[in-house]
Amino acid sequence: MIIIDGTLKRRLGVWLLATVGVLGTFLLVEAYTSAQRAANRAFDSQLEAASLTIAEAIQWQDGRPVVEIPAAAFQILATDQQERVFYTILDTEGREVTGNLEGVVTDQLRVNAQSKPVWQFVDYQGAPIRLYGRELKSAGWESVEPVQIWVSHTLSGREALARDLFARALTRFVAMVILTGLLMLLAIRTALGPVRRLRHLIRQRDADDVSPLNAKVPGELYDMADTLNALFERQREGRDALLRFTADASHQLKTPLAGLQSTSELALHSNRPEDWRQALQTVHDSSARTSRLAGQLLSLARLRHGEEGTPSRIDLASLLRETVMEWAERDDARYHDLGLGDMPDGPVPVQGEPWSLREMIGNLIDNALRYTPPGSEITLGLARLNNTALLTIRDNGPGVNRDLLDRLHQPFERGGRQDTEGSGLGLAIVDSIARRHHATLEVRSEPEKGLWVGVRFPILEGENLK
Repeated sequence: MIIIDGTLKRRLGVWLLATVGVLGTFLLVEAYTSAQRAANRAFDSQLEAASLTIAEAIQWQDGRPVVEIPAAAFQILATDQQERVFYTILDTEGREVTGNLEGVVTDQLRVNAQSKPVWQFVDYQGAPIRLYGRELKSAGWESVEPVQIWVSHTLSGREALARDLFARALTRFVAMVILTGLLMLLAIRTALGPVRRLRHLIRQRDADDVSPLNAKVPGELYDMADTLNALFERQREGRDALLRFTADASHQLKTPLAGLQSTSELALHSNRPEDWRQALQTVHDSSARTSRLAGQLLSLARLRHGEEGTPSRIDLASLLRETVMEWAERDDARYHDLGLGDMPDGPVPVQGEPWSLREMIGNLIDNALRYTPPGSEITLGLARLNNTALLTIRDNGPGVNRDLLDRLHQPFERGGRQDTEGSGLGLAIVDSIARRHHATLEVRSEPEKGLWVGVRFPILEGENLK
C-alpha cells in the first residue's frame, strides 16, 4: 500500500525557506548592527567637528584660556530630534573653564584623553549620552598649556538614524525574500519538470507495454528510471514465461483429452463389450494422468504466484522419514527398491511449510519412480553440513545427459525422455518449493549411473521461528 508522505515540492520549499530564514536572520542582525555603527560614525563625526570648532574659538588672557562657544558648534550638533547638548573645557589642572557638563569627566577619563581622543557612553542626569573628549597640546599663540575639550549629546538622534537605516535594510530584505520566493517556486517547478514528464510517460503506456523507457532524465532520476526498466524486463520475462507455460499446459492437456475423445468415439462405434471395457480402462488411465497433471499445474501455480503462508519450525529428518514410509507403501513403488540412506542422529530444524515440503519430497520420489526402470534403487538421505541441511535422492537409473541438467527444473522438461508418463513438472515444483524456503537445488548425473538431486536448506538456529 502506498501512503502519501508530503510532496517533494513542499519539502524542497520548506528546506529552502528554512535556509533563507537562517541566512536572513544573520543578515538582519548584521543590518541592525551595521545601522548602529553607521549612526554612531555619523554622530561621532559631528561631535568631533563641534570639538574642533570650539577649539578654534579658545583665546588666552593673562595665561588662562578664555572661550566663547561659537554658534556654529551648536549648529553642528543640532538635529531634528532636538538633542540636548553638553560641553565642558578643562584647563591643565582639571578646572572647568566653562561648560554645562558637571561631574561626568572623571580623572581616569582625563588621563585617557591626554594620549588619545576618548569616546564613551555614559549616563548624565538620568539619560544616556555620548561623550567625546580630546586634549589640545597648543591652544593659542601665547601659551602652550594643554586644555581638554569635552562635548556630548543625547542619543535620540543617532537612535532615530539607526532605526531609519535598519528600516530601509529591512524593506530591501523583505523585497528580496518575496523575489526569492517567486524565483524559488519557479526553480522548484522547473527542477521537478523531469519527474512530471517521467510520470506522464509511464501513465500513457498501455497495460501490456513492458518495453524499456525511452526518455532523457537528469542524473538524480537515472537510478529510478533504470530500476523501472529492470522491473519492466522482469515483467516481460514473467509474461513470456507465463505464455510459454500456458501454451505448454494447453498442449499437455490437449493430448490426453484428444486421446479420451478418440477412445470414446471408437467405443461408441463398437458393439463388443470387450471393446467397451478396454475403452473404459483407457479412459480411466488417461483421466488419472490428466488429473495428476492438473494437480501439478495447480501446485506449481500456487507455489509461484500464491502468497507465502506463516512458516513454522519443522524437523526435516522426521518429515523425510514419514514421507518416505508413506510412499514405500504405495503401489507405484512396489517394483522399486525405495528406502532411506544416511540420516542424522538428532533433529534437523528448518523453517518452512509442512505441506509444501511434503510436496517437494513426494515429487522427488515420484520423478525417480517414473524415470527409472523397475528394480532400480532409489535412496533418500539427509546430512548436516555446517549451517545447512542437505536432502538428497539418488537412483541407479539411466541418468540424464549433462547438457540437459540446467533445464530439468523448467516446466515440461523431461530430460530428453519421451518414453514415460511423466509430465515434466516434478523438478519445476521442487525448484519452486526450494526457492520458497531459501534453499538451493542441485542436480548431478552420470549416464548409465543414475541421477543425484540435492536440496540445500539453511538450518534454523535457536528456538525462534522468524
